[in-house]
Amino acid sequence: MNALSKIKDFSPALDTGDCNLSELGAPTGRLNWRARVWLDLMRVIGWPELQDRTVAQARDDLRLLIAATSIWQPIAHARDASIPGPAGDIPIRIYTPLIGTKPRPLLVWFHGGGFVLGDLTMADPTCRALANRSGAVVISVDYRLAPEHGCLAASDDAYAAVLWAMQNASGLGCDSTRVAVGGESAGATLSALVSQRCRDDGHPTPALQVLVYPCTDCSGTLSNRDPEVAHLLTWEAIDWFAERCFASLDSADVRISPFFAKDLRGLPPALLITAECDLLCTDGEAYGRRLQEAGVPVEHHRYAGQIHGFFTMDLLFPEARSAQRNVAGRLQALPAQGHRRAATLPSKPIVASRRLTLFDALFELAVRTPPILAGQIIATLLQYKLDRVLRGARD
Repeated sequence: MNALSKIKDFSPALDTGDCNLSELGAPTGRLNWRARVWLDLMRVIGWPELQDRTVAQARDDLRLLIAATSIWQPIAHARDASIPGPAGDIPIRIYTPLIGTKPRPLLVWFHGGGFVLGDLTMADPTCRALANRSGAVVISVDYRLAPEHGCLAASDDAYAAVLWAMQNASGLGCDSTRVAVGGESAGATLSALVSQRCRDDGHPTPALQVLVYPCTDCSGTLSNRDPEVAHLLTWEAIDWFAERCFASLDSADVRISPFFAKDLRGLPPALLITAECDLLCTDGEAYGRRLQEAGVPVEHHRYAGQIHGFFTMDLLFPEARSAQRNVAGRLQALPAQGHRRAATLPSKPIVASRRLTLFDALFELAVRTPPILAGQIIATLLQYKLDRVLRGARD
């Protein structure tokens, strides 16, 4: 069966219908008007450049950026938990949606952030949206980050979390044959790596891999070198991430760059989402072509004029909400596969668990109010300007 790719650019002039990824034209630097306004605003206010920030500052910047640009919504319930991992317990957050019935699909989600940034808080709005839109239980994984840990630690944690989810799906009210993996950016890289590793180790593979603007070649050779498409994720930012991730590892190592796997046959179907004005657009689409050539079904949506990171910015971009609906639709459509081999390893209990309370929800809503956000943004900008002045004085 020939695996075809659905290309929906969500711009009527660029809707190309069904075609093979090899027939897709090269991305352009024509920004979506909302993306252009957003980027212009960032420049006008002087939002910090990643390469000028410490790791701690960059992590705070990203949390604030997500809080200001995403929609927070209530769900049936959420709980923080810890599960056994290869080097200690792995923190996770489990989301149960307001819609749907048991047994539900299960999505294991990995946040983005270049293997250096991101956490459960950053991923929270996206996971809530995906749960409520799809009716699936969503597990967000707080994998280990560089530079405190090598980026291979992230892959090990992701793999352990997916195996745990497959083994314990029924206890979460889910169908163990409808377990999907997904993520954005570095999280999509982890999703591709986990899918390959499950196949290679003889475990059941996920029912679906959701790859939102993935980096499948961490050496950067597949990325788009056109400066007109390097928005938010710039080449200076890529260098900043690389210095903290690949000090002792070849960035083209197949253990962190899934594109270089010799054989992609037997991998789960993929939902691939790329952004046209993103230097990783060509990378993700190159991996999609390799999947198709290996006989793996690929559904692809390239969002015209959109930038890296748009998927989490559903308060700003209708395209983000459209992309989330695409993911939700694929999760809802996952068939129950009674004939499919389920995970046979013994289940492992949750190490610790705490249900999020009404107080947690009210606190999250409070920090997202315009006055609080404005105060945090002003404080961040002032700190950034002061740091630059002090740095200039030292130089």
